[in-house]
Amino acid sequence: MTKDEIIRKNLDLHAEWMKYVFECPDVLDRMPKGAVLVILPEDDKDLYNENNKVLEENKKKGIPVFVVTMKTPKPQISNIEVIAV
Repeated sequence: MTKDEIIRKNLDLHAEWMKYVFECPDVLDRMPKGAVLVILPEDDKDLYNENNKVLEENKKKGIPVFVVTMKTPKPQISNIEVIAV
């Protein structure tokens, strides 16, 4: 998996996490101050392993980590139509 793929997939996971936070903002009260958010996708073993490395590196450094597991969001087809005038 390339670095660009890791970044793109993590951005998709982060967008889904942000949607959840807007619906359930109280979840942020459970996140330790200064914690690193690590999302472990349940259905993408390669990305799970990459993100788990980040988790372990931060734990070794004593940095608080907030771990979330989720399934990879399905791509949405946009209904946006651009009309030039």
